[in-house]
Amino acid sequence: MASISAAQRLRNDRRAWFGGAVIALLVAVAIAAPLLVNTDPARIDLTNTLHAPSSEHWFGTDAQGRDVWSRLLFGARVSLLVGLASQGLALALGVVLGLVAGYRGRWTDDVIMRCADVTLAFPSLLLLIAMSAAFEPSLAVVCVVIGVVGWAGMARLVRGQVLVTRELDYVHAMRALGAHDVRILWRHLLPNVIAPVVIAATLGIAGAIMAEAALSFLGLGVQPPTPSWGAMIADGRDLAQLRGAPWTSLAPGLAIGAAVLGFNVFGDALRDALDPRGAQRAAATL
Repeated sequence: MASISAAQRLRNDRRAWFGGAVIALLVAVAIAAPLLVNTDPARIDLTNTLHAPSSEHWFGTDAQGRDVWSRLLFGARVSLLVGLASQGLALALGVVLGLVAGYRGRWTDDVIMRCADVTLAFPSLLLLIAMSAAFEPSLAVVCVVIGVVGWAGMARLVRGQVLVTRELDYVHAMRALGAHDVRILWRHLLPNVIAPVVIAATLGIAGAIMAEAALSFLGLGVQPPTPSWGAMIADGRDLAQLRGAPWTSLAPGLAIGAAVLGFNVFGDALRDALDPRGAQRAAATL
C-alpha cells in the first residue's frame, strides 16, 4: 500500500481542521478589526462604565467605559504580533546556534549549550519578568524578551537533529569534496531539521501568547492605551467587579484559552503528520 504523505495525514486529521479553523478565525478578526467595530478601543466614557452586554456594546464595557468587544479584537492583533515576532526571533537564534553547535562540536558546542543550560535553568516566567523589568515596557521589548528567552529550547532541538545527520554518508562525502561548511549547513543539514523546528515554533506561538498575557497582566507588557488581553483581565480582577461585571475578564480569558488551544491542537496534529512513527510509539506506551 502506498505511503500516505504528511499533507494527506494533516488533511485527514480532525485536530488540524479544528486548530486551523481557530487560527484562521483569530487571524481574520485581527486583520478585519477596524471593520468589525464602531468604537475606538481606547475611548474612555466614564458615564457608561460596566455596562452589561447589549446591542450597542456586544461584550459590555469595562470600568472606564471602554468597549470590551473592540478591545478584544484589537487585542488579538497584539497577541498574534507578539506570538509571531517572538517566535521568529527565537527561531532565528535557535536554528543558527543549534546548527553551529551540532556541526562544529567541541568548545563551540560547549559554550553554546552551557548558555542554553543557564537560560533553561531559570523558570521562564521569572526570567521574562526580570528582563522586562530591566527595560521600559513596550510591545517591542515584549517581543524581544520572549524571543530571547525561547531560543535555548529551539537550539537544543536543532543541535540534537544535527548530531545525527552530520554523521550520514552524504555529509562526509560533501566534506571530502571540499564543500564549505556554510553550504553543508544551509543546503544539507538545515532541510533535515525543518520539520521539528516548524512543530516547535507552532507550539511556541501558543506559549508566547500566554507569556505576553502574563506580562501584561503584571503591568510589564504592552502599555495602555494599547489593548491587550492580559491587561484586560488585570483591569477586571477586582472581586466586586468580577461579581458584578464578569464579562470584563471572561471575554479576554476565553480569547486567550481559544488561541492557545488552537495553536496547540494544530501543533499536535502537525507533529503527528510529519512524524507518524513518533506518534505510533507514543500511542504504544499508553
